[in-house]
Amino acid sequence: MGEGKRVEEGKRVELPKDRRYSSEHEWAQENGGRIVVGITDYAQDQLGDVVYVGLPDDGAEVHAGQPFGEVESTKSVSDIYSPVSGVVVTTNGAVESNPELINSDPYGDGWLVVIEPADGQSLDALMDPSAYERQIGEGS
Repeated sequence: MGEGKRVEEGKRVELPKDRRYSSEHEWAQENGGRIVVGITDYAQDQLGDVVYVGLPDDGAEVHAGQPFGEVESTKSVSDIYSPVSGVVVTTNGAVESNPELINSDPYGDGWLVVIEPADGQSLDALMDPSAYERQIGEGS
């Protein structure tokens, strides 16, 4: 998602503690050895109303730190970056049909892809919630 501006003063973004976060504003959660990926509440707030989501096909190879899709809002178009290297095993067709799910439920129904990580790939290189909070200016 690239660099963003600070969230409006006084507005708190949702930041689940059971995930890791990338500097490009994606979240990643381990689930049964696979990695579920989406964009953060902060990112969807910065984007505004999401009107289109382009995701890779199942079976596509993705690389950590590289774009794998895009999200378009009424404000801009932004790349979506993979937090890990691996293969996409599932894409969220519901979010492609109803992109507003990213705005209404970024950590639930608005997930984007599930990745089978490459050997040795983990979420350790990503930020914990506290570090991500500091990056977006939410921390004390």
